[in-house]
Amino acid sequence: MAKASAKTGLQGPVLVLGATSLIGGFLLPRMASAGVDVIAVSRAPRAEARGLTWLQADLITLADFTAPSAATVLSLVPIWLLPPVLPALIAGGMTRLVAFSSTSRFTKTASSEAGERAVARRLAEAEDATIAACEAARVAWTILRPTMIYAEGRDRNVSRLAALIGRWKVLPLSGGARGLRQPVHADDLAAAALAAAAAPAAANRAYDLPGGETLSYRAMTERLFEAQGLTPRILSVPPPLWRFALTLARPILPGATAAMGDRMAEDLTFDSGPAVRDFGWSPRPFRPSF
Repeated sequence: MAKASAKTGLQGPVLVLGATSLIGGFLLPRMASAGVDVIAVSRAPRAEARGLTWLQADLITLADFTAPSAATVLSLVPIWLLPPVLPALIAGGMTRLVAFSSTSRFTKTASSEAGERAVARRLAEAEDATIAACEAARVAWTILRPTMIYAEGRDRNVSRLAALIGRWKVLPLSGGARGLRQPVHADDLAAAALAAAAAPAAANRAYDLPGGETLSYRAMTERLFEAQGLTPRILSVPPPLWRFALTLARPILPGATAAMGDRMAEDLTFDSGPAVRDFGWSPRPFRPSF
């Protein structure tokens, strides 16, 4: 018979989609420490351990995916992969879902880049589809929308900037780069997933999850210099010139867009109050260590 973990209040087994993701790398150890039995999904086979079972499946193609029996599901995959899987999860007995989305749903809606606008639409449509399917099946849902996620040396945002700083020892920014940011650590998000899943107040709600400190984009990059023992050396470039230079640099900076410079002047901040109130959200300040 399944039993509830005294530390988390969750009854296992808990199904984790995207278990090898950035957040998953912190979530699985937390669940093991709390004594929660886990069924983890990955595309490649993984070594099992006490309380941890791996299910090999490809959610992109839905190849070989049959949902095991699990009442609680934590989804760490891009949320647009979730709606096609929901019927199988519901058939497997899911009654509680916590799924990660992104605040990019809001911050990229008016981007100058068509690809970024498409991402925002995709996020919004997937959230709406997930909510509709859960409500039709009477599954309690929670959607978590992090801001800029980082984990030292593992992410593609903050750690990528840190790597450029470490290589060049100087960082060009668009204009004054005074737009506000709230970077959030992946380990704090892992804790949030567990807390939200166990909190009755979090059922059928969506939450923005900013980090524990609000600082300008420029100040954020200064912290990345300091985290590597370097004196901040920042070159302020006029925005038109910065956009032109980044367009030329795309071949050596995959994923970089001219819109990134435009957003350096924008405040991308969110309210953590509802998450604090409903499941004790308490993220760390931005003090990375490399």
